[in-house]
Amino acid sequence: MWGLDRFSGHSTPSGSPPPQNRSFSLAPRRPSHLGPGLAARPPHSPRSSSLDVPGKYNSSTTSLNSPRLPNASGLKQQITPSADFTTPLKLLEEVIGRALPDEDEGHGEKGGDQLEKPTELAEDVDFGGRSIHDFFEDEDDRDGMRKLDHYDGTAPSAMEYDRDKDKFEDLHRSIIACDDVLKSVEVSLTNFQKDLGAVSAEIETLQSRSTDMNTKLENRKVIEKLLGPAVEEICISPAIVKQISEGPIDHAWIKALEELEKRSKTVESKIKGPDKVLAVSEVEPLMEDLTNLAIERIRDFLVSQIKALRSPSINAQIVQQRAFIAYKDVYLFLTKHHPQLADEIAQAYINTMHWYYLSHFTRYRLALEKIPLYTVDKHDALGDQTNQRGAASKNAQPAHDALSLGRRVDILKRASSSALPSHVAEQSKAPAYLETPFYAFNTALIDNASFEYSFLTTFFTNLSFHTVSQHFNSIFNSTFALGNTFTKHLTETSYDCLGILLCVRLNQHLAFELQRRKCPVADGYVNGTNMLLWPRFQLAMDVHVDSVRRSTASLSGGSRATLSLTISSADSKGSTAPHVLTQRFGQFLQGILALGSNENIASITGEAATSDIEPVGRSLERLRGEFEAFLMKSSKGLAQGRRGRFLGNNYSLVLTIVGDTGGGLAKEMREWFEQAKDGVGEY
Repeated sequence: MWGLDRFSGHSTPSGSPPPQNRSFSLAPRRPSHLGPGLAARPPHSPRSSSLDVPGKYNSSTTSLNSPRLPNASGLKQQITPSADFTTPLKLLEEVIGRALPDEDEGHGEKGGDQLEKPTELAEDVDFGGRSIHDFFEDEDDRDGMRKLDHYDGTAPSAMEYDRDKDKFEDLHRSIIACDDVLKSVEVSLTNFQKDLGAVSAEIETLQSRSTDMNTKLENRKVIEKLLGPAVEEICISPAIVKQISEGPIDHAWIKALEELEKRSKTVESKIKGPDKVLAVSEVEPLMEDLTNLAIERIRDFLVSQIKALRSPSINAQIVQQRAFIAYKDVYLFLTKHHPQLADEIAQAYINTMHWYYLSHFTRYRLALEKIPLYTVDKHDALGDQTNQRGAASKNAQPAHDALSLGRRVDILKRASSSALPSHVAEQSKAPAYLETPFYAFNTALIDNASFEYSFLTTFFTNLSFHTVSQHFNSIFNSTFALGNTFTKHLTETSYDCLGILLCVRLNQHLAFELQRRKCPVADGYVNGTNMLLWPRFQLAMDVHVDSVRRSTASLSGGSRATLSLTISSADSKGSTAPHVLTQRFGQFLQGILALGSNENIASITGEAATSDIEPVGRSLERLRGEFEAFLMKSSKGLAQGRRGRFLGNNYSLVLTIVGDTGGGLAKEMREWFEQAKDGVGEY
């Protein structure tokens, strides 16, 4: 603190330094602790002081250090001021640059009593970090100075102490509270310091552990880089194990199965390799267990799907596409890891599909047999002029022309359409010819056969063509036999040559369809059907030829006898009109030529044309010969000129009927009749 003790070096005229550690202040002094032997200070005026400050104010901030006085020196001697002594108040006025108020003005109310030195002096005056000039300029400090100026040297009264007591007690309590708070803060800071030390130790421990872990991590990365690929080749993730053991069999399951297969191949190759790895031998049992579990689940899945095929009203093609083709890889896995079980499941499928097709086509045949058919028997033969039937037969079916092709050829135009549904066949009431149920049954059979063959080649990809063909035959042998039986049922009592030839053409179309679908295993059925149809066609043609021959033989009694069956007696004498048999022969010939020419069939079905069917040509030649013999014999009863006209009219009618028929066979037939027509002039 900047105080008046800076000038303590000039307190006595003799130059002796004042006692050390003594502070001079304008505040009242405390009682002296000096011994009784200390001499009393001489009396002095209010402006006088025991301090002797020579000269002007010393601005130095450094205290003057004087040697300590020896014992019993200046304090016990009377101090006499020198002649040039300046009082402290004067010195203070010189320092602050202003005059202090006079003692008389400050104590006018007391009657001008002279201010005497107080018994106690203030040890220190708080300047608040200000200079002495600022201190005196402050109003409160000036009031304090006034109090110092008016200080009468007496101690504060008891009333003043009582008045300030509460304030000091509150201050004391505040100080105590602050001490308590500071103590708690100290304790908290001490504990915090301890905790901070513990945390610091833990951090150091963690740092050391982190360093060790980083080192281990780097080492593991190096090892993983070297061993990772090798371990990855033989290990299976838990997700794959869970998927195979618990997951549903779907595309994700197949992916997991492929991953298992890949790992199994790697393990197997490493086991058979020259390097023996202990980890591989440990993984192998786990691989085998997981493979056995997969085989068990595949078996249950395939068996459930095979059972589904036996459900009523099930569509086998939907099950085959969604359950078998979509999951064919599972069967390949089963074939590789358990061939015996794979063969047993394949045999179970074959037996199921054998029953499926046989039962469904049996019901379909029964439905087709309910379609009413036109009856074409021997009484409908070409040379049968009586056309006599039983009354029951006439009433059983509507009238029809069995020798005219008409719109029956339209069935070849829709040969690529779907088969007739069974419920439609059961409810059908309109009569039809035999080619209608033949087309429906065989179209459905070929469609199912080609689809089944496509399924077998797709699902059993690991099997050879011979094995797949055996499976196909095992499935469809009974169904094909059923188809052959149905064809026999339709044709064995029928003499409908046009219907049988239409069946031949439909069967030929099915053969082309099998070639287009690349299904050679059904060729045997198509060939067998042809072997049933052609002999029956030849037999029916023989019936027509025989009927014409019989008609010719019946003319032995004269042509008029025969003609009288068909024309009136007035017109029978010398008539040159075409014979009724010629009309029937022309219609029948046009139908046979239209169906016997592959060019006509190709134009209808859009298939490639082949050579005309030889059995048809030979049969027509025989029939044409018998028809010619019939005309020749019928014309014998006519005159020379009328006979030639009769023959010409019959030949012209035949040419008119077959004139628009295409094909090589029809062309040959027209050329023959034209030559015959040109040669009638000789008669």
